[in-house]
Amino acid sequence: LFMSVFKDHRISLKQVLEFIPEALLSHLSATTKVDYYSKVLHGKKMFYLLLFCIFDNEKLSQRTLEDTFNSSGFKALFGLGEEEKVRRSSISERLSKIDSHFFKEIYEQMYGQFSSLYDKSEIEKYNLIRVDSTIVADTCSKLKEGIDQKSGKKLVKFSFSFDGILPSGVEIFTGQKYSTEDNALAEAILSQVKKEEHHDNIYVIDRGMQSTRTMRDFEQKSVKFIIRSKEDRKFEEIESFLETENVLKWDYWEVIKDSKVKLYTGKPILNKRGNIHHREEKVETYFRLMVIKNEKTGKEFWFITNDFELSAKEISDYYRKRWDIEVFFRFMKQELNLSHLVSLNKNGIEVMIYMTMIASMLLLIYKKVNNLGYKTAKRRIAMELRDMITAILIVF
Repeated sequence: LFMSVFKDHRISLKQVLEFIPEALLSHLSATTKVDYYSKVLHGKKMFYLLLFCIFDNEKLSQRTLEDTFNSSGFKALFGLGEEEKVRRSSISERLSKIDSHFFKEIYEQMYGQFSSLYDKSEIEKYNLIRVDSTIVADTCSKLKEGIDQKSGKKLVKFSFSFDGILPSGVEIFTGQKYSTEDNALAEAILSQVKKEEHHDNIYVIDRGMQSTRTMRDFEQKSVKFIIRSKEDRKFEEIESFLETENVLKWDYWEVIKDSKVKLYTGKPILNKRGNIHHREEKVETYFRLMVIKNEKTGKEFWFITNDFELSAKEISDYYRKRWDIEVFFRFMKQELNLSHLVSLNKNGIEVMIYMTMIASMLLLIYKKVNNLGYKTAKRRIAMELRDMITAILIVF
């Protein structure tokens, strides 16, 4: 549909923006009480203000939002009256009160539309979802709620899912228990699985998550995963899939183990003194442990998965694709201000992260279809937004 229409000629931002149906914006502002509080900054205007500022600024702050909103060009672009004025304090208050579900729903609708546009087989026979967290601790000493660090600063953790082309989900964690990835990533994955009843996703996860209990939970909920395990973790081998006569090799890698195993977990036990220590306990669930070794460096990679169909090379290749999410984080931090919190309140942080996700999808689609680099795509989007404003001003 979309790709075929624009195969031969470039796609404009206006066309990409049409993927956010006007009706959705007005309907959402009606249903989510997004306009309950405010005369000036109602949901739709707030949406466009945030979108414009994300693309137009190197550094995003409440002050840039205020200046942009009060410029006559912006007012003309979004059909706002000259007399509408807004102050920074009202933007700050608005971010803390506006219903973040409004933005989440727009993000989810757009993700649904965009991801139906590219053929899944264009990526993989499976939908590989890379899951990882990134931490923002920039101005967080002022944060009301956040994860405490030893330094006394607070931080916010964003756990993203990325499907290789677009961000497919995000969870925002400010609770202390989410300082460990075992808790954060497990919850991020399970909340995404709830949304997609019948999926053929494989979740690819780095060494942050090691909990055998979580893996057992995934297996019980039929969530397929590939996790890079700590080396030398304790296991009991049930059966080996390696044939002794055929050595499995590719490039400089050799498979040195591929087995059906049972893993151990630490069970917390309270001793007489009232201290907790962990007793090892075997978990009665079968997993697959695959170990590859690099002939040149001698380095070993250990993987644990609950998929017994994949070949050893596929497991290794799929894990290598996890790197895409690192590239995505760098793009979000460098191009879209992810590492700077505009709001210090959890609701405002949610609003901003969903807006950033929406902006990232617009940018990734625009970049892909027009075959551009990130910086060029972002610059052109800002230019097109400005041209749209100029065109409206001339009409006025």
